[in-house]
Amino acid sequence: MKPKSVAIVGAAETTKLGVVPEMSELMLHADAALNAMADAGLKPSDIDGVATAGPWPTDIAHYLGITPSWADGTMVGGCSFMLHVRHAAAAINEGLCNTVLVTHGESGRSRIGARGFGGGGASSLVGQFEQPYGIMGPTTMFTIPALRYCKDYGVGIEKLANVAVVQREWAHKNPRASLQELTTLDEVMNARMIAWPFTKPMCCLVTDGGGALILTSAERAKDFPQKPAYILGTGESVETPLVSQMEDFTSSRAFRVSGQKAFAESGISHADVDHLMIYDAFAHLPIYGLEDLGFCERGEGADFIWERNTAPGGKLPVNTNGGGLSYMHSGMYGMYALQEGVRQIRGIAPAQVPDAKISVVHGVGGMFGASGTIILGNEAP
Repeated sequence: MKPKSVAIVGAAETTKLGVVPEMSELMLHADAALNAMADAGLKPSDIDGVATAGPWPTDIAHYLGITPSWADGTMVGGCSFMLHVRHAAAAINEGLCNTVLVTHGESGRSRIGARGFGGGGASSLVGQFEQPYGIMGPTTMFTIPALRYCKDYGVGIEKLANVAVVQREWAHKNPRASLQELTTLDEVMNARMIAWPFTKPMCCLVTDGGGALILTSAERAKDFPQKPAYILGTGESVETPLVSQMEDFTSSRAFRVSGQKAFAESGISHADVDHLMIYDAFAHLPIYGLEDLGFCERGEGADFIWERNTAPGGKLPVNTNGGGLSYMHSGMYGMYALQEGVRQIRGIAPAQVPDAKISVVHGVGGMFGASGTIILGNEAP
């Protein structure tokens, strides 16, 4: 695969974000797809590749009237869309298709046309080996690695809470963010407890919405109306469906493998990165991302954020849309992270990083079960 020869030429989110009870999940997919096509100046007949997670690509292609020669229904949780971008780049390079639509749509809050939450049946791995011990969804499952990290590295809970404070500063600059009002460390620490040590602001939002991307070859990218975001490097990996069976509670193997692959493909160094998106379903994830991607040494990620390096005005802007904690989180957040990466590369983000040339977008699926990394650039390699 030669990911450098592919670009994102269309990108858009749903017309409404947050609470959208008048639209089903399939309608959210379609709304985002049509908005992305308008952004790229395309119509359904111009699309010959479809990728999605949640519904089958069959559903999306039929609903939109697309006849694809390539389809991808990879589903590994919230980072599925990073994998779709990677797979689409490979497909375009192999000549399997020319123009790929990647869609996302979830009625996470309103639950209109939504499917049930999977993975919890009595015969599943989670049902057999974790649920008997009392875990109940991500809020309780993700506390396991977070508490071990804090214990092993002597990190106080206030350092986790601070992540939510900093991300709200970015959301404050974003008129599309669900939570825009600034918050304080005391407010986060004293908010309603969800599952120790996570208070409500340290947990992701529950919203409705979606987004879509359109990819094509870099050779064609100059023919589209919007500034392309060129794909410089990609990576993916999976580890375990059981958070209790992680190789190391203080680090994600999937993060490390995915990130290393993307950086190796891109040929860039960490010093070249102007902007970083790290999937933040819960407050500890940006800390893991900073360390596992190599921006910080092990055990130093929390202090890196505490010292305001990732905040507005910091040397490494992170989660500039407000993240899953303050911007949007309909269930699978990866698409929103990719959308912000594209906006930063185009130079049109509400909280724009000055002269952003390279953006790293990193996602997680499940409870550290999977990961995808996409590196975007504003110039064709």
